[in-house]
Amino acid sequence: MKQFNILLIGIAICWFSQHVEGQAKKPTLMILPSDNWCTQRYFMTEFDNQGTKQKVPNYKQAFQEDTEIGQVITKIGGLLSKDFPLKSAEQELKNIEARAAEDNMTVNKINGSYLAESQYDKLRKKAKADIIIQIWWKVNSTSTGKSVSFILEAFDAYTNKQIASSSGNGVTNNTDIVPVLLEKAILTNIEPFKAQLQGHFDDLFLNGREIVLTIKRWNEWDKTLETLINGEEITDYINKWMHKNTVKDRFNMSDATSDEIRFEQVRIPLYNNENQSLDAREFAKGLQKYLNEAPFNFEVKLMTRGLGEAILVLGEK
Repeated sequence: MKQFNILLIGIAICWFSQHVEGQAKKPTLMILPSDNWCTQRYFMTEFDNQGTKQKVPNYKQAFQEDTEIGQVITKIGGLLSKDFPLKSAEQELKNIEARAAEDNMTVNKINGSYLAESQYDKLRKKAKADIIIQIWWKVNSTSTGKSVSFILEAFDAYTNKQIASSSGNGVTNNTDIVPVLLEKAILTNIEPFKAQLQGHFDDLFLNGREIVLTIKRWNEWDKTLETLINGEEITDYINKWMHKNTVKDRFNMSDATSDEIRFEQVRIPLYNNENQSLDAREFAKGLQKYLNEAPFNFEVKLMTRGLGEAILVLGEK
């Protein structure tokens, strides 16, 4: 009887472990060529960023003109897709193109300027991948044939912080095409890389996703962030809201003046109540709604920078 009970307990533990593993969330990945790879092949676009000339990768051109990038991403995706859901950067670019006409109609009423946003920012915002993987490679000529060097880097799509990396050299072989060479080279290093990806995502699942939140005021607003409402400063109300709504009460108020509050290392839930990915905008909408209601009744404008930064401006929309 005792042995039978032990057997039942063992079966229950195995079932529970498999059930939990089956329910575990996996990070969504998107693979792109690295900035350096795009620069070396002249797949770059220059645009005016508030008076400063800036060059950014032109992924659309790379996918259309380069004969290897699509195959390379497919090969790398094949190594990762068994463990992680992937989003196609090329397909997302096509979807963005379909929506571009709407953005092109958004014009500044004062100076007639258009919205400026790089393809990278658009991809991050529209695809909402958790992790961006960038690949760089170079083909080397040797006395016995050819080899390939590669650098594989993964970045948190919300903070742009590097979370995983791998590099190495492919085996020399004259008959293999570049995508196959890369696949073989990366295969020998892929397990530690995947472990780093999952480790980062496990931390996010446990401790929350990291974002930045800034609260400002319009200069013509008749209040400041130090104005008292029912005996407490507006800043204190906002700080209390943050304590209630962040994961494990984790955030850092890095700056607080009468005109601006800046919260960094803000940890927010990975998913909302409907099991949808939660980004900085959705999180900030909660604070916006709070300040819209009594006893404040403030007008609040919400702006974002990518997925990981939200800005609330108090006083008007």
